[in-house]
Amino acid sequence: MYCPFCHHTHSRVIDSRVVDAGAAIRRRRECSNCAGRFTTVEKAILLVVKRNGVTEPFSRDKVIVGVRRACQGRDVSDDALKRLAQQVEETVRSHGSSQINANDIGLAILEPLRELDEVAYLRFASVYKSFDCAEDFEKEIRLMRRRAREGAQRG
Repeated sequence: MYCPFCHHTHSRVIDSRVVDAGAAIRRRRECSNCAGRFTTVEKAILLVVKRNGVTEPFSRDKVIVGVRRACQGRDVSDDALKRLAQQVEETVRSHGSSQINANDIGLAILEPLRELDEVAYLRFASVYKSFDCAEDFEKEIRLMRRRAREGAQRG
């Protein structure tokens, strides 16, 4: 890390904080040459652990691509998909871990997608939850209706 005052290459961290709901780390540094203090902000990397054990960086774009397939032929805007992906990222980052299972990302997608478009939700859930027959769809629809009634009673 270069000192912005004397351009020396060594500094020490004197304070670290997580900011932006876990999306970044703010570090207060002190130059070991001139003793100047400065702040750096580093984007916290969120790693996705896939079923086969491979890890890769979280990607909003991958969330959008997956959800877009479920929304095919539905009246869902690109902006709505971007907001959903942002909401999913905020949800998984709020767990406070630098690694998250791919399965947990799927869970984080379900509720905002149900609120966005119920048909797209059923399509996504049918793949995510590995529906085997029409009865699985019926159970999920009954569950959706029950949640809607409970929400209406609370609201």
